[in-house]
Amino acid sequence: MPNAHDALFSALADPTRRAIFERLCREGEQTVGALQARAGVSQPAVSKHLGILKDAGLVRDRPEGRQTHYSAQLNALAPLADWTNQMTRFWQNGFDRLEDLLKRMDQ
Repeated sequence: MPNAHDALFSALADPTRRAIFERLCREGEQTVGALQARAGVSQPAVSKHLGILKDAGLVRDRPEGRQTHYSAQLNALAPLADWTNQMTRFWQNGFDRLEDLLKRMDQ
């Protein structure tokens, strides 16, 4: 079973899903129809992408009558930001150690 990080990375790996998520971030809450109009894919495809984004915690849905409105959940990106920060520290520490080693070798 995939963990939360895997679901998040997998959901954002697809360019269409990423574009839908980015649009919700920039423009706010949207219906499936509004998202489909600019996504360049069919309504069922947009709905499937939204389902994957929802499963990853990246979007929330709000039914209203016959339509469902979707909004981005920015706090869901926290694990991605944490992972990026951890990797940045890891590589920076490695480069710092390499630089120290090279300085010692030059002496």
